[in-house]
Amino acid sequence: MGMTQTQKILAAHAGLAEVKAGQLINAKLDIVLGNDITTPVAINEFEKAGFNGVFDKEHIAIVLDHFVPNKDIKSATQSKQCREFANKYDILNFYDVGQMGIEHALLPEKGIVTAGDCVIGADSHTCTYGALGAFSTGVGSTDMAAGMAKGMAWFKVPAAIKVELKGQLHKPVTGTVSCSRCGVCKNALPPFRPDCCGGPAFCNSKADGRGTSRSCTDTDRDHRYRHSFCRPEISDDGQR
Repeated sequence: MGMTQTQKILAAHAGLAEVKAGQLINAKLDIVLGNDITTPVAINEFEKAGFNGVFDKEHIAIVLDHFVPNKDIKSATQSKQCREFANKYDILNFYDVGQMGIEHALLPEKGIVTAGDCVIGADSHTCTYGALGAFSTGVGSTDMAAGMAKGMAWFKVPAAIKVELKGQLHKPVTGTVSCSRCGVCKNALPPFRPDCCGGPAFCNSKADGRGTSRSCTDTDRDHRYRHSFCRPEISDDGQR
């Protein structure tokens, strides 16, 4: 059986001709993402580990989007810590007050995440970028810290579950369908299983609808690898 799209992306970023489900790999990262809640924790771990530089100032994105404008002293302090870190290491994709937006809408709009990328983010909704044909998954702030320093992350190569939705979606049901799917499948889908979504209802959706569907997959239990694609060319055996 051929590799799934997830496996092809991971293989390419690990410098391997082929990977198989269950295999442990180290993969190069295209984007490491954090926000004003998770980045301060990552910065603390970054400094605790003794790192003194980032792997690439153009491939780290920090978006202050949860408590900006700041609601209290604590949130202001967190934003200040992010701001100082971004200034120190000259982080190109740093979005502060007046520039920021919802992080998972902002990065695609800015062209920061594209098809074929390997992305980690210290936010559970990072799986949104599956809508663009990228591999993306949420991680903890410690993984973000290591990613910012080394530009690498380890992954357990996942198998996949194909979900096919027939018919046609009508606004505003995209997110509702996704959440319903998670509710139905949450006891059936094991962790480390991205779902490859197909069928006309998904594949004919516009980018915003696909993004909503992918973002909502984080509501399932163990959202690690609750990353998905909308690709009509993925066959039942996972080949393209």
